[in-house]
Amino acid sequence: MDMVLQLIIIMIFLELIEAYFQMANTLEEMIDRLYFYYNKSIFLLFIVHPTLYFVFCVALYLDIFNFYIVVILLFKVFDIFFKIEMIKQRYQETEMDYELAEMLKSNIASWMRFLGLFTYVPLLFMAILP
Repeated sequence: MDMVLQLIIIMIFLELIEAYFQMANTLEEMIDRLYFYYNKSIFLLFIVHPTLYFVFCVALYLDIFNFYIVVILLFKVFDIFFKIEMIKQRYQETEMDYELAEMLKSNIASWMRFLGLFTYVPLLFMAILP
C-alpha cells in the first residue's frame, strides 16, 4: 500500500506541474503558451506532459495493462495530438475555421485546469489496485 500511495502522490505532483505549464484564461492563450514550447522543439512540448510517461512507466514497472491504464494513455495521447493539431491550425495553416477560432476565444473555468487531476489520478488508483 505504501508504493500505491507514493505513486498516487507522484501522479498528483506531476498533474499539478502539467496544469501549471498549461495555465491560461482562454484556450487561445493555452495554445499560444504550448506553441512557445512547440516552436523551440517538438520534444519540449512532449516534455511538458510528464504524466504520460509516468503512467507508461508505472504500467511497465507493475506489469499492468488493464482498462484504466489504457484509458489514461489513450486520453493523454489524444490530448497531446489535439493540442498539436490546434497549434498547426493556428500557426501553420493559412486559414482557420470560424467555429474553431471562436472556440479558442472562449474562457476556461478555473477548475478546468485541474480536470486532469480529478480524472487521471482516480483512474490510476483504480488501475493499480486489484
